[in-house]
Amino acid sequence: MFFDSLWTDYIRMAPKAARIKELFESRGETVRNDHVAFRTFGLEPVNLKALEKPILKLGYERFSPYRFEAKKLDAYGYLHPDRSWPRIFLSELEVGALGRKAQHIIKDLVSQVDPARVNRDDVLWAGRLWPAVSYADYQALLEESEYAAWVAALGIRPNHFTISVTDLEKTPSLSEVLNVVQAAGYAINESGGRVKGSPEVLLEQGSTMADRMEVEFAGGERHQIPTCYYEFARRYKDREGKLYDGFVAASADKIFESTNARTSA
Repeated sequence: MFFDSLWTDYIRMAPKAARIKELFESRGETVRNDHVAFRTFGLEPVNLKALEKPILKLGYERFSPYRFEAKKLDAYGYLHPDRSWPRIFLSELEVGALGRKAQHIIKDLVSQVDPARVNRDDVLWAGRLWPAVSYADYQALLEESEYAAWVAALGIRPNHFTISVTDLEKTPSLSEVLNVVQAAGYAINESGGRVKGSPEVLLEQGSTMADRMEVEFAGGERHQIPTCYYEFARRYKDREGKLYDGFVAASADKIFESTNARTSA
């Protein structure tokens, strides 16, 4: 139910993800989800500690912390005792590290959140928990932080799902997966290279660029903006023969750019 609800919200924002999943299934593949990721502001009542509650309630446990200095983000990976469950990646923006104008915009939005709404189990696909941001404020945030603008406009929802290339039988190479996706007409995130990571760091990642859709801003203005993207991950075993469960910050930093408003398509 939890992941079904997330997927339903996600493909509404990224319809090409459903088509890509069907593309691999039509090739005889069983598509499994490696992980799902979320974005939020590091302010109460929508910070990481608040949003992880329904995740922990499902039996997940914090696995490893991550820091992204350039993007001013903190994050955690989460694992379920049943390893057949997808990993979860939850990140939050350090709002206090932004400029005064951006801080003011974000704090004003978050101040209008009903804390009771955050405590519901469906908060991770709730969307925007605050009134529509103005397009001018969206653009102001965009100048300083793509991440901030994305969360302000789209709210709390899955930012991406991830095909587990590790579990693909007919297309086990990440490079080949990206070639199949691109040949079908979908743009690939080239930031930091098509394939981010390597077998040496036990994880390879790649992704599409985000879908774009028309979103309503304050005053009824409507503009097309980047929404969500589809990721692909190939994991490797360590020296003890255990499959790597973590994330690689340097690679994830470039994956974040799949929602770059200037290049998404």
